[in-house]
Amino acid sequence: MKKQERQQLLKRLLTTREIERQEDFVSLLAAEGIHVTQATISRDIKEMQLVKLPAESGGYRYSLPVQKKIDTQKKLQRTLRNAYVSFAVQDQFTILKVLPGNGPVIASLLDQMRYDFIFGTVGDDGSVLTICVSHQGALQLEKTIDRMLAD
Repeated sequence: MKKQERQQLLKRLLTTREIERQEDFVSLLAAEGIHVTQATISRDIKEMQLVKLPAESGGYRYSLPVQKKIDTQKKLQRTLRNAYVSFAVQDQFTILKVLPGNGPVIASLLDQMRYDFIFGTVGDDGSVLTICVSHQGALQLEKTIDRMLAD
């Protein structure tokens, strides 16, 4: 079994059972016909960043780490406000000039927003090229960025 498949199985086990020890993982996997060592489980726990939380039984159980939910729009807005230089539209293309070092971050945040009017982005050190699905999409992106800068 590949590591990725095993770790997916460990996640599933964590959602259905209270697992207190590494040996519990080994036993549960063995019951499913998957033989691993405690050392392998130990590496998986470290890589998956599992944490121990108080269990209802009074002991401790393994759990997936708490996922921080980053408000992508607020992060994009904050980054734009700190780094914006200029914006231009040419057909379905836009070029966003930003302070050095901010291009890749803003391109990534735009991708994470999953705007339906953006086909793709390319960010370099000081600019972001956005390919929109149409000229109207490029104008919509311009309005979106203007709104973020104004709010």
